[in-house]
Amino acid sequence: METLFGIDYPTWWFLVVGGLFSGYAILDGFDFGAGAWHLFFKRDISRRIALNAVGPVWDGNEVWLVIGGGALFAGFPVMYATFFSSMYIPFMLFLVFLILRGISIEVRGKESWPIWRKTFDVIYSVSSIMLAFLLGVVLGNVLQGIAIGEDFQYLGAGFFEFLNPYSLMTGFTTLFLFMTHGAIYLLLKTDGRQFAKLTLLLNKAIILFMVSYGITTLYTLLYIPHLSDDFKSSPELFIVPLLTFLSIANVPRLAKKRSYKWAFFFSATSIALMLALVAIELYPTLLFSTIDPKHSIDIYNAAASTKSMKIMLTFVVIGTPLVLGYTVFIYRTFRGKVQLDETSY
Repeated sequence: METLFGIDYPTWWFLVVGGLFSGYAILDGFDFGAGAWHLFFKRDISRRIALNAVGPVWDGNEVWLVIGGGALFAGFPVMYATFFSSMYIPFMLFLVFLILRGISIEVRGKESWPIWRKTFDVIYSVSSIMLAFLLGVVLGNVLQGIAIGEDFQYLGAGFFEFLNPYSLMTGFTTLFLFMTHGAIYLLLKTDGRQFAKLTLLLNKAIILFMVSYGITTLYTLLYIPHLSDDFKSSPELFIVPLLTFLSIANVPRLAKKRSYKWAFFFSATSIALMLALVAIELYPTLLFSTIDPKHSIDIYNAAASTKSMKIMLTFVVIGTPLVLGYTVFIYRTFRGKVQLDETSY
């Protein structure tokens, strides 16, 4: 198999897809989290400030999802076909909530009627909660595995089979993680009474996340043994969970000191490190078969041709700086506390 710098092309593409979804989780994670807190703000002006904190950036954040999905399809078409057919219901729900959330952000401020704004406040907040939760549910099914038979056909039976105990745990863990991430982001964008309230909400989110993360981790170690195989065979990999623990522990420490810029950095780093753990636990498997491990989808039996990967990596090298540059420009343009004016949502 051909390699680039000693690494084969399927592994390179595994890293590319992982990097894109990590970027999406970090960026859209905080605005999902911010939306999840929306109904906790009682005053209309507080809700407007929270909405305008994510208003200029939310659609740009979703670019990472589109590119990540495209990269998965281009690099691992077998995985894409099996995964999206097996997870059809959660992905369709995700799409519906994504549409409803976008509509609510854009049209909430078009009318001043209280019932109009309250309706779209509820849609916005519920959609944000469900989007974060569904991402965790999908991740839980990827980690646990699904019923894949011969020729990579999905053989699951239940209509809501994706809502199993483990996926529910990962769903709530992801939700609380994003709510923590979102609360820190809003603290960077607000002041006054809203800032004071968010400091209390952040403390609650951190506790909920740590409890749910601890339970999910313990369940993983006890009941999903295939995820720890790589760590048992390569003890040096334990540096990643150690760094993850230290990064997570830094968030409440920095929040207590009110160093919210660094707290946001470490919450983002924690998300990246947790997804790095997922990558290590899975590699080279992409989707584990609960029927028979020999039917599992990995980066080699799911990969596109080497020629295709070479061409696509060229586009990655060209496109990545452009996407990163655009992202940095937007965040620098809208940095600082939110100031409402006639152009605000």
